[in-house]
Amino acid sequence: MTNETSRGVEWAALLKEAVVRPGMILEAYSNFHNFSLGNCLLACLQCQERGIPFGPIATYKRWQELGRQVRKGEKALTLCMPVTRKGNKKAKQQDAEIELDEQESAYTFFVYRPRWFVLSQTEGEDVEPEPIPGWEKEQALRELRIAEERFEDPNGNVQGYSVPGGKIAISPLAQLPSKTLFHELAHQLLGHVGDQTIIEGDRLPKNLREAEAESVALICCEALRLEGAPYCRGYIQTWLAGDEIPEKSAQRIFAAAERILRVGAARPLEPV
Repeated sequence: MTNETSRGVEWAALLKEAVVRPGMILEAYSNFHNFSLGNCLLACLQCQERGIPFGPIATYKRWQELGRQVRKGEKALTLCMPVTRKGNKKAKQQDAEIELDEQESAYTFFVYRPRWFVLSQTEGEDVEPEPIPGWEKEQALRELRIAEERFEDPNGNVQGYSVPGGKIAISPLAQLPSKTLFHELAHQLLGHVGDQTIIEGDRLPKNLREAEAESVALICCEALRLEGAPYCRGYIQTWLAGDEIPEKSAQRIFAAAERILRVGAARPLEPV
């Protein structure tokens, strides 16, 4: 991993690590939940590679504000951060073919920078780690504007389903109701339902749709310490049948899982 890169990390590779390494998502989310999922996993990997004990992370300046000092010689962790810059943008009237004066505008992009240190890399005042946020189903459904309707499929093997109009149903006999819930929420958020299955001009094949949804379920189940993660891993490998998750799919998976975890959090997660 380089300190500065325009490409950043490969999300497909990061997701693959999470799939093949049980417990990685749980460790990452438990210790770094104030950050985005991608940054949670990035921090986790770097700590493991360098033998740094897990713990709260903050910038050099933030540690100083908390009464702690980064020890001399410690190397910062590299995470993704948003950068906002101002620029000039030409505006054009829609109803007249005349160009207006250049107007100042702001735009945001993301870069990777080595600016964060783990608690164990610092010394000073005691710092209590923040509690891991809980997750509330009803709150998440409300924020996502997804309704759970009565399960009416007579097929006893069906655990749940999604239908157009932002509706899902979970079987009262589902073996792993939380896993099934996250799976169906993922189908809705990833645009797998009805005509939405055409993503960026391409119709996603069924195996990729199911692998995407099951990957979201894996992240959510393991992050929240809910049953189902081992089953998710098996289903993902079955649906992929030896293929790799495409980079765009991995990006969409992380975005969907991030959204599900955040909207259902018992308290808002802090942005990076």
